[in-house]
Amino acid sequence: MKNHKSLIRRKSIGLILAAAASVVLAAGCGGSSDSAGEVIVYNWGEYMDPDSIALFEEETGIKVVYDEFETNEIMYPKIESGASSYDVVCPSDYMIQKMIANDLLQELDFEQLPNASANIGAQYWEQAKEFDPEGKYSVPYCWGTVGILYNKTMVDEPVDSWSVLWDEKYADNILMQDSVRDAFMVSLKLNGFSANSMNEAELQIAKESLIAQKPLVQAYVIDQVRDKMIGNEAALGVIYSGEAIYTQRENPDLEYVIPKEGTNVWIDSWVITKDAQNVENALKFIDFMCRPDIALKNFEYITYSTPNDAARELIADDDIRNSPIAFPDLTAYQGLETFSYLGDEGDELYNNLWKEVKSQ
Repeated sequence: MKNHKSLIRRKSIGLILAAAASVVLAAGCGGSSDSAGEVIVYNWGEYMDPDSIALFEEETGIKVVYDEFETNEIMYPKIESGASSYDVVCPSDYMIQKMIANDLLQELDFEQLPNASANIGAQYWEQAKEFDPEGKYSVPYCWGTVGILYNKTMVDEPVDSWSVLWDEKYADNILMQDSVRDAFMVSLKLNGFSANSMNEAELQIAKESLIAQKPLVQAYVIDQVRDKMIGNEAALGVIYSGEAIYTQRENPDLEYVIPKEGTNVWIDSWVITKDAQNVENALKFIDFMCRPDIALKNFEYITYSTPNDAARELIADDDIRNSPIAFPDLTAYQGLETFSYLGDEGDELYNNLWKEVKSQ
């Protein structure tokens, strides 16, 4: 994940991240309090309209110290170590489950989150129970699917299966996600297995499939899938649905499909860290992001599907509001799964197998 999460998205937010990171570290050394009037946010790269931050600061007087991460796996050790005093973080589903298991998050006071309670759709709260069973720790921010983006001028046949990514005629024209869970999800689904498999025999089959595919792969990338596909530099790429919406705006020859074998359906959610120094401000920040006009602003900027039903109603473009990419009818697909945290043993197993793939 996105992982998404690995979801480096869209345009530069114009914030000087090095400076933000230094402030975060300084806060970690000296501490802060709600009276200091700040909140320290750690989010995916380019995953929020900067105007949303400016509006929050203007309306509340609270300064936002903003830092970005590229993958869940980069984010996690920084939170675990406590070296940086982040208040609000936006991990993906399985990573939230891991953070709950390792006591890195605090329960949310939903009385201070009226916008979240009123505007997030019931189906997303239900889906979030897969990683936050009691609904105590997280508020959905964005969601989507993982699928195949292909260029209609470069791919002959209709695409409906992950197997096209193993087709030799597209050698050096295939882009794979440089993410252990996403890469193995593709291969596991191709072979008829669960994306959360802990069966070593199944994982070995998936590993061998990825090794067999490797000579055909142009690159293992994250955000570059978007740019390469827009620029007609590849025929096929594994991509997140929000990226697909953006790429189609830039290149009408691109199509997105959820393969028939199934895929990952993910949610990125707001959480507050166990050691947060600015809890009240963190709650204000999360609730502000759940306000319909702000959720709409962020959706229009990042193009990742919003779980905010009130914001969706405000989308002026009927084609976008009813887009099968942005808001698919998930009941029409088979084999959809949310990633689960597989424990330290599972993490080690997947990471070791991924190293074997990459070293070939």
